[in-house]
Amino acid sequence: MTLNELRTRLSDVDRQIVELIAERQKMVGEIGRQKQSSGTATRDFAREKDVIDMGRAQAESLDLDPDLVESVLATLIRSSLQHQERNRVIAEGRGDGQSVLVIGGGGQMGGWFANFFQTQGFSVSIADPGVEDGPRQFTRWVDAGVDYDIIVVAAPLAVSGRILAQLAVLKPRGLVFDIGSLKTPLVDGLKELQASGCQVTSLHPMFGPGTRLLSGRHLIFCDVGCSEATAAAKELFSSTMAEQLEMSLDEHDRLIAYVLGLSHALNIAFFTALAESGEAAPELAKMSSTTFDSQLLVSKGVANDNPHLYFEIQNLNKFGLGPLDALEEAARRIRELVVNGDEAGFVQLMESGRKYFEMRG
Repeated sequence: MTLNELRTRLSDVDRQIVELIAERQKMVGEIGRQKQSSGTATRDFAREKDVIDMGRAQAESLDLDPDLVESVLATLIRSSLQHQERNRVIAEGRGDGQSVLVIGGGGQMGGWFANFFQTQGFSVSIADPGVEDGPRQFTRWVDAGVDYDIIVVAAPLAVSGRILAQLAVLKPRGLVFDIGSLKTPLVDGLKELQASGCQVTSLHPMFGPGTRLLSGRHLIFCDVGCSEATAAAKELFSSTMAEQLEMSLDEHDRLIAYVLGLSHALNIAFFTALAESGEAAPELAKMSSTTFDSQLLVSKGVANDNPHLYFEIQNLNKFGLGPLDALEEAARRIRELVVNGDEAGFVQLMESGRKYFEMRG
């Protein structure tokens, strides 16, 4: 065959692949409906493993790269789960016309929550300085009132603290929760709401606004003295596959100081050292390695994120300095070992790290 004939044949195969994917998606939809009617969990890890193992075995028999086939199947499985989870959320929607106000709904995470509630059939109003006043849209949240079944506070951290305190004075009748990635600046407002007899709890979605599938994602709930409110908030996400964790406000911020604070600081230090090194990025890219490329990818994501939020996470956490001090001390120790030619000490550091990760499983 000529080159053009080969390309025509390849296009035919590509169309067949797309048609098979469409057929697979239709079957996935039917499987999802049967799971829902029978009360079966959306995700079946054993079945996923069987599909991947079968694909790898078939790839080897056809002299294909098993990793390529696994990657394709994993993408299809993830797409299927997204489809099934969304359909279940819609079908089990608990909205039924109930009202929700998302303060900060014009932002990225606020927008995610607004869309999530709309999907479930809630009547959603948004209050955000970035929107124009109109039907169920308010530039100033105080103009929206507080007569809602649910109020979500998704504003910047420092602002959220003030909003929670003001809500405590207004005493809304419905469930109130924030989605702050840090609780230290929100504690006073949350406690004032609780003392006012409001149904209040605190959430932290451990995922970004681009998240479409909640399977494997964590949603943290911090009870602030109203267990009924926490239970009600958890129920809102029961139709999803999010993993729900519960902890105190202090425990949350102590752990977040490492999970977010330390990881952010490490990446900021990494790209700051690169930016101030005088070495041109294209030249470094020519000599990249697996470790460097991986770290570069993560650091680039951090550099492109919201710097004001990252500063708040560092600056407003009462537990924040501990991990930063530990990072500084670790860098100092590494430098000292290198300067002194202490190979044994350097090896010991790496062995300690290896043992730590082994303990984490």
